[in-house]
Amino acid sequence: MGYRSVAGEARTERVIEKSRFLAFARHAESEEEARAALAALRAAHSLATHVCYAFIADKAGNLQRFSDDGEPQGTAGMPILGVLKAQGLRETLVAVVRYFGGVKLGAGGLTRAYAGCAADCLAAAPVATYEMCAETALTVDYAEVNAALRFLEGEEVTGRDFGERARFLVAVKENEAEDFAARARDFFNGKAEIETRGRYYHPFADENRGDRNGN
Repeated sequence: MGYRSVAGEARTERVIEKSRFLAFARHAESEEEARAALAALRAAHSLATHVCYAFIADKAGNLQRFSDDGEPQGTAGMPILGVLKAQGLRETLVAVVRYFGGVKLGAGGLTRAYAGCAADCLAAAPVATYEMCAETALTVDYAEVNAALRFLEGEEVTGRDFGERARFLVAVKENEAEDFAARARDFFNGKAEIETRGRYYHPFADENRGDRNGN
């Protein structure tokens, strides 16, 4: 079973009623990783009035944490978490840094501001579907390298090794691994060596972002 997550990092900014809001999103595979990122963010913005956040730091969506960091209860962390949940994201941290500009927004205004900043940032972030893949090594003689490059167009090539023979590491979705191996054997007329090296979750480009953005 796959899951959707931010596959890199993103940063956006809004000014709302003279307050400056900086939003950050990133991949976080554990609570420890998320809190380390938050500590670095707080150090970088030590003069900020608030650093509010939410994260879901596991694949199943059970490890959820959030903080209003001094804003009125329920106006910051929970709205950010709501955007994460609405988009079905896992292993993702969103933090919103606020530099207070002197104008109070009220509970409703704060809720809209933090949710809106979180949604903006996630819209700018690289989002992918992480799926279990079979890391497959495709090894060919150097005479077959150009053919291998053609065969691998559109595939998730994660590594190349040019030793005695040319070896390409490919992240193949687990449910497509047998088909990939069969196609390779047919394409190279049995001249290629195909080996499964291991299994892990790999980010594949998200094809369904348009109808899942928060608001």
